[in-house]
Amino acid sequence: MASDPLSPLLALPGVAEAAEETRAALGRAHRHRANLRGWPVTAAEASLRAARASSVLDGGVLQLDENASSDPVFAGSLRVAQALEGGSGTLIGVWRRAPLQALARLHSLAAADLVDDEKLGRPRATPEISARLDLMTRLATGGSAAPAPVLAAVAHGEMLALGAFGSADGVVARAVSRLVSIATGLDPHGLAVPEVYWMRRAADYRKAAESFAGGTERGLTEWLLLSCRAMQEGAREALAIADAKDQAGKSGG
Repeated sequence: MASDPLSPLLALPGVAEAAEETRAALGRAHRHRANLRGWPVTAAEASLRAARASSVLDGGVLQLDENASSDPVFAGSLRVAQALEGGSGTLIGVWRRAPLQALARLHSLAAADLVDDEKLGRPRATPEISARLDLMTRLATGGSAAPAPVLAAVAHGEMLALGAFGSADGVVARAVSRLVSIATGLDPHGLAVPEVYWMRRAADYRKAAESFAGGTERGLTEWLLLSCRAMQEGAREALAIADAKDQAGKSGG
């Protein structure tokens, strides 16, 4: 059997521990009493916050209203977030069966108002992009035994590094991270909002993404640790959403 190309990542300083802390943080969010049955409410709010934050990172305007979709970057980010909301959409099944088709669908949603129709869902046709997309999707959908937080971070970083579509690549990359988290069962209902952490630390996010693309041990470590931290903070955001919902229920709001 071929060796797992992602297994060396677990030996990087702090990565295995950060992955375990990430899993524990997301588990706490899902076990919150407001999320045991009422998780769809948290998932809907998480989806909207994720769309806002992700669009800002791609140059969109910070929207205050779900209906304020005149900004094409936000509109695309919102469509993507809604397609993944709650982890129960058909896109999750497509990712498991035919991940390249899922990537095409994500881009079609994200870039519908940004490029001509014939460019939607079509990665740039180069041998390198094709090969790296194929490898990334195979590893992220069962071809690696790496922990789910590592899989999500690698898929996210690789999509950013490739810029495979030439438009809406950031929104698609962050959606892929969310997709992997849902499909692996790390965050099955998509309650976490790591996008907010990335938005608030945009300079660190971009620097770490560049470091990941460089492929050095230090660069890989930096990106993996930042990704895990974002998912942990995203889990705390999910807890805050659930707490607010719980309080509203108690007060009859």
